[in-house]
Amino acid sequence: MNNNLIFESRREISSAFIDSSVRMGVAQSVLLVQDNLTECFNAMGCDGIIYREKFNDFWVFTKTKVHFERRPDWREIVTARTFPIDNLGMRTHVNTEIADKDGKRLLVANQEACVLSLETHRPVKITTLPYPKEGFPEAVFNEPFERFPSDFTEDELAFEQVIRSCHIDMSHHMNNIEYIKFALSVFSDDFLQSHEITDIEVHYTGESKEGQTLRVYRREASDCAGKTFVHIKESGRCVFECCIKFA
Repeated sequence: MNNNLIFESRREISSAFIDSSVRMGVAQSVLLVQDNLTECFNAMGCDGIIYREKFNDFWVFTKTKVHFERRPDWREIVTARTFPIDNLGMRTHVNTEIADKDGKRLLVANQEACVLSLETHRPVKITTLPYPKEGFPEAVFNEPFERFPSDFTEDELAFEQVIRSCHIDMSHHMNNIEYIKFALSVFSDDFLQSHEITDIEVHYTGESKEGQTLRVYRREASDCAGKTFVHIKESGRCVFECCIKFA
């Protein structure tokens, strides 16, 4: 195991990261995980800035899965540890573990990422880039990613949303976290206050841009109580899908 691959940071949950429950929000939790991964990659010398400037490539995060033990409270101090757990040639998986001041686990996450060429938007082998190839720390969360239903009907349409400039990130496409916010918006605030989310898995399956209209669909799982699928389409193509589980 190479401990040099582990990036650890101490963070205070600020008001920018809480939701109406006065705890770290679900979307904000994914944002914190994503942010710590960015810092981890920077520490390893393989972040998006380096890849863009030196190799004309960029990172794409395709899947994220998070399991919550407890969402931290506003102003709570937490420690986030992030590290890659493999290099599969065309993709990699990165774990994050967030713990409270006593070292008790609050959440664990696994993210899948690949690299694309800025010129062609075709996949690039990570093994040809400066990225760890061996000596990975032991995984703390490696549950397999699920396959989600895709046969949503218009009866399952929850709402439509036009993409505005506030939803756009540095790639000039819809920001990943905004998709999660839209997915959570299929539930009322009262419902989210009275039902505890234990797991969320998201798949980023396409790109969408300012001015396009997203159609957000919702389906309750027939084989598992407290499990909801959300499917987002743009012009008939899927751009995002997720599964949210409640206790």
